[in-house]
Amino acid sequence: MLPLTKMKVLDISQIMAGPYCTMVLGDMGADVIKVEKKGGDDSRQMGPYVNDESTCFAQINRNKKSISLNLKEEEGREIFYRLAKEADVIVENYRTGVAKKLQVDYETVKAFNPGIIYCSISGYGQTGPYSQKGGFDLVAQGMTGLMSMTGEPGRRPLKTGIAVYDIGAGITAVYSILAAYIHKMNTGEGQLVDVAIAECGLPWFTWEAAAYFAEGTVPEPTGWRHRVSAPYQAIKVQDGYIMLGCANQRTWERLCHEVIHRPDLLEDPRFITNHLRGQNVEELEAVLEEIFVQDVRESWLAKCDQAGVPAGPINNFAQAMDDPHYQARGMVQEMDHPTIGKMKTIGFASKLSETPQQIRRPAPLYAQHTDEVMAELGIDETRCEELRRKGVIK
Repeated sequence: MLPLTKMKVLDISQIMAGPYCTMVLGDMGADVIKVEKKGGDDSRQMGPYVNDESTCFAQINRNKKSISLNLKEEEGREIFYRLAKEADVIVENYRTGVAKKLQVDYETVKAFNPGIIYCSISGYGQTGPYSQKGGFDLVAQGMTGLMSMTGEPGRRPLKTGIAVYDIGAGITAVYSILAAYIHKMNTGEGQLVDVAIAECGLPWFTWEAAAYFAEGTVPEPTGWRHRVSAPYQAIKVQDGYIMLGCANQRTWERLCHEVIHRPDLLEDPRFITNHLRGQNVEELEAVLEEIFVQDVRESWLAKCDQAGVPAGPINNFAQAMDDPHYQARGMVQEMDHPTIGKMKTIGFASKLSETPQQIRRPAPLYAQHTDEVMAELGIDETRCEELRRKGVIK
């Protein structure tokens, strides 16, 4: 049995942050019903497509059922309330205030299901001066300072390579929901979980906060280098670059003695401590690259491995997916989709020894499970046809 087998989740979110959260809950066994508006989740309109089915949607909505429900109609809300009455968790990511306008907000649901764990994911949260504004991943990257410290000094601010805050909000929602679920198991009490895309990443700024709160230092972009450790950075070699991870004194000593055979660098007054190496990183990099460009990537990586110095290749995504380590760890999974056919997807980042996550079903077709869910509610085919004619369900 999967760890969340008894959890019932009602998902009225779309695109990325909310769907990522509910996918992870589904991977761990939760029964997830995805409630989609007319036309479906907006990510269904995002390519690329295989057999007219969005692969973007398919990557982030496995282990869910899909129903179509028009929440603007009273009869649609009544069906939603019947589902919500039996749910443990509801996840939504409307702009703040929209759920209340639709009458599917926390207070409305709490009135008839006081044990509900209701997770609202929004741009700026349910309170505060920006709460009514819409928010997106890249806007949050700019607002939080992340873009000001990404890239190279003096150059245009850069975003991260992935939607780090959308996914980060989904992850934050997952662990917050699980904490609330444990509280409910202990007390029977539900609660509102308020997650803001624009602040979910702030607690990750640990070294930056250490310097800013201690001495007022505003973090600047460091390009390919770590902020406080050196050499912990990309290093040029004969046929490209590698990532070198001498994040402490012991690995620096191993690098000098066993990899580059330059023990004299340990006595260089510029490089004696990690702090000094960080202050003199330009000079350190010049010295190291003069050595590293004399040999190829695979040779240096082998030497680092033998010496116990953390190092690795700088792969593109295709190379990463083909890496034998990720393959052996199940980070590339395959599933059968009714329209797409056989498709690959990313696996599970955590490995649970007794209750490993599973792909139990592919991402659903739009409204695929409407009839099934309606039948479970005791709504017969005649009534379903009537609701279809009214545009309440599809």
